[in-house]
Amino acid sequence: MKVIRIKTKEYKILIGKNALNNLAIEIRKNCPKCNKIAVIIDKKVPRKFLIKIIKILKKYKIFIIPINSSEKIKSIRQTNLLLEKLFNLEFNRSDTIIGIGGGITGDLTGFVASIFKRGINFVNIPTTLLAQVDSCIGGKTGVNTNYGKNLIGSFYHPKVVISDISFLNSLPYREIICGYAEILKHAIIKDKKFFNWLKSNTHKILMKDEHSIMQAIKKSSKIKLYFTEKDFKEKKIRMILNFGHTFAHAIEAKNRYSKKINHGEAVLVGMMIALKISFYKKICTQKTFQDINDIYKRNNLIKDLSNFLTKKETKNSIKFMANDKKNNDERISLILLKKIGKTSEPGKFKFAQTEIKKIIDKLF
Repeated sequence: MKVIRIKTKEYKILIGKNALNNLAIEIRKNCPKCNKIAVIIDKKVPRKFLIKIIKILKKYKIFIIPINSSEKIKSIRQTNLLLEKLFNLEFNRSDTIIGIGGGITGDLTGFVASIFKRGINFVNIPTTLLAQVDSCIGGKTGVNTNYGKNLIGSFYHPKVVISDISFLNSLPYREIICGYAEILKHAIIKDKKFFNWLKSNTHKILMKDEHSIMQAIKKSSKIKLYFTEKDFKEKKIRMILNFGHTFAHAIEAKNRYSKKINHGEAVLVGMMIALKISFYKKICTQKTFQDINDIYKRNNLIKDLSNFLTKKETKNSIKFMANDKKNNDERISLILLKKIGKTSEPGKFKFAQTEIKKIIDKLF
């Protein structure tokens, strides 16, 4: 199967089965003075991929650094531990760090790369559908704090992103749903044609059909790049990508980033809350609401998440929205939906916590 290549302003994205075979070539092209490579890999990644990577990179001095990936590991403490290892191994800025894992691994590794000696070569190899369609694109890196998710971080591009769909074969259904949430979000906020394609192809994506997954990753990547290349530092238009995320991040924080709900599941819940508010405020039509609600129902997207959509659960999450990065005053900024393919402008709709609670009272 042919590898899809997307060229951005700063780096390349490779998508396809066995795209990993291009790793050594891409490092030679993009990191020509590289001698040492630190491979920071999630322990959950099947060992056969690590064996393959070691073989591919046999001409380099390789140091394997396994991590137990979870939201709790995205911390300043873990960042310091990784930095100390790089200093002890005498890495320099010409060398390379490779992050292999989901979005957590990519965010953490990218952040370490961005601050080690003010920037070392970084290669991102996302292994989950969520990471391949979302976090590996756009240069965001970061770690969590007790005050919220990704509140300490930087903007830093990798040299190359390799999205090998072979990694997805080992993922459970719940993780595929998690990634699909961001695919659906991209269609909702930017591309009605893509949304209509998802109506017919969602089942194929969830069943890991290779052609459908590659097309979904390709389209999602291009939509995200549309926003990130126009607004790299997230000052305006890029905030549209946060549709549903203000509630999602609050739900995650309220549940202490536990396994009760993962990021994509929280996004599915968050988008539905934002959609309900959009309809309640007469920003979108009933038809728009129904079109999106139908794709949720037909594919049982929030079948096991209904408890996170209760009035009590939603209201209890609101206090965690105050530290959202999109807020520039005491009010909470929400991206709402006008129609499929078009959202409100960032900063247009701001609410006090008390006002959101009143709306939730009426909606649920």
